[in-house]
Amino acid sequence: MKKLVLQFIYGVVVKAFLRIIVGVKFDNGKFLLNEKQFIIIANHNSHLDTMTIMASLPRQLIHKVRPVAAADHFGKTKFKEKLSNYFVNTLLIQRKRDKENPANDPIHKMVDALDKGFSLILFPEGTRGEPEVQQPLKPGVALVLLQRPEVKYVPAYMKGMGKAMPKEDSLIVPFNCQLVYGTPQIISHADVTPILEKMQHDFNALQEKLR
Repeated sequence: MKKLVLQFIYGVVVKAFLRIIVGVKFDNGKFLLNEKQFIIIANHNSHLDTMTIMASLPRQLIHKVRPVAAADHFGKTKFKEKLSNYFVNTLLIQRKRDKENPANDPIHKMVDALDKGFSLILFPEGTRGEPEVQQPLKPGVALVLLQRPEVKYVPAYMKGMGKAMPKEDSLIVPFNCQLVYGTPQIISHADVTPILEKMQHDFNALQEKLR
C-alpha cells in the first residue's frame, strides 16, 4: 500500500503541482532505471528540493528511494516521524556521528539502508543555504561511498527552489525553477577530500549548465 501511495503522491500529485503551479522544469530521470542502486546528491536551498527530486524519479523507483533527513527536525514527535516515513519515505538520521552506538550512527544507518536495497537522496551541504549559493560539502556521503564503493552517486542541481520557497518561509510562490541531473559515477579516490572536490566540480558544472 505504501508503494502505491508514494507513487501516486509524487508521480502524479506533486509532479503536477510543481510543474503547473510552481513552474518546475524537470530533467528526465528515466536513466536511473538502468542503475541497480544509487545515491542522488543535490544542492539544498528549500524544502521543495526533496519533493522535486522524488517527483522526477520514474514511478517504478519512487518507493525504493529514501531521502535522508535530520531526525531532530522531521522526527521531532512520533507522529511527525510516522508521517515523514510513510509519506516521504525518509531515512531519519541524527546530525552527529555516534561510533559507539551503530544503531544511532548516521553513516551506519545510510550504509544499512543501501544494504537493504534502497537508494538514497542526500544533500551534502547538510542544511538549506541561501538561494543559488553553495555551502561547503560535509563528508558524510564520501564516508558512505567509501564503505560501499560499488554504489554510484548521481549529481543533481536545482535552480530557483530557494526563491519559490525560501528557507524561513512556508509560502510557495511560482518561480522559474529547474532540476538537472549529471552522470552516474563511481568514486575514483580512497580519501574523503578528493571525493568531495570531485562532487563540488560536478555541482559547478551543472550550475554552469543552467545559466
